[in-house]
Amino acid sequence: MRTDILRNTALAALLLAAPLALTACDNKGPAERAGEKIDDAAEKAGEKLEDARDKAGEAVDDLRDKADAAMEKVEEKK
Repeated sequence: MRTDILRNTALAALLLAAPLALTACDNKGPAERAGEKIDDAAEKAGEKLEDARDKAGEAVDDLRDKADAAMEKVEEKK
């Protein structure tokens, strides 16, 4: 009989503590918020690097086209 009381008390305590534990999971601590900010900053930096890489690639393509056109003019003059 005593084990039934202990078991029921333990079960009741678990049932009452579960919602509190789940509610506490929603609150973000300062470390988690800082981590999210770092992740956001890293993602934005990555996007800016991709944009810069694309622009540099376009500039190289433009220079190559201009060099090819200049070489064609030189060949025509020969």
